[in-house]
Amino acid sequence: MTEIENFPAPLANADWLARHLGETGLRILDCSVVTQHYEDGSYSFACGREEWAKSHIPGSIHVDVLEELSDPKQPIPLMMPPVEEFGRLMAERGVGEGTQVVLYDRGNHAWAARVWWMLRVCGFDAASVLNGGWRKWLAERLPVSNTAEGYPPARFTCRPRPGSMAERGEVRAAIDNPDVCLINALSPESFSGKLKNLPRAGRIPGSRNVYCQSLVEEKSGEFLQPEALRDRFAPTGALASPRVITYCGGGIAASSDALALTLLGVENVAVYDGSLSEWTLDPSLPLETG
Repeated sequence: MTEIENFPAPLANADWLARHLGETGLRILDCSVVTQHYEDGSYSFACGREEWAKSHIPGSIHVDVLEELSDPKQPIPLMMPPVEEFGRLMAERGVGEGTQVVLYDRGNHAWAARVWWMLRVCGFDAASVLNGGWRKWLAERLPVSNTAEGYPPARFTCRPRPGSMAERGEVRAAIDNPDVCLINALSPESFSGKLKNLPRAGRIPGSRNVYCQSLVEEKSGEFLQPEALRDRFAPTGALASPRVITYCGGGIAASSDALALTLLGVENVAVYDGSLSEWTLDPSLPLETG
């Protein structure tokens, strides 16, 4: 396969993707998940494959982040599979050596960022998130399709970056470590503990709040310009911290924050995979509210 020149990692613009549709080594993955919100502030997720089947970027395939790309052996939902297993799942879907990947979703990048981050954990860097996602694609009146296609299997070589995913023990130790910056990517209501949609409400002590939704332009859905992103993160200390760990409810919104920090050149970033879904189940682990 011939590599596409000037592949724009880690963000690809809609016009770039439109120009390169049909390239032999290009893989386009629709990572969309449908979110259902309820009056009490809770929410649930459902696979977005039906929406993809109705209309999608030409040549794209849908990947099910909820089930197919999460570890069924874990009691916590949405946990990343072991890297070798994730590599096998990607290879089955045509992602591997000699391919370049663009990921998108129909929300605010978080689901696409999650798959991008898992690829990064495995050492696969030829991947980009579509800036503005499906919303921007439609706004630009770019081609859409309802044809189901697929990619031939590929060979995926894992080059793990174990420091890119944080586990509970490291997060617990980070509370008392001034060299680690903990970033909560959930809404201010969740961060303060006002929203009670997990076994226990609140945040990990010492963490700062950068809501993933605040990282994108409301109208276009695109990420903010670098200086505006810096303004979001600067008060947290993340831009100068030796180590940053992002977390949320289940490691999804946290991936969006991790992507934004990567855009800003912050290198030692990890996503707490279990996030509050794991943390709040253990009553011995501390939480703050207010």
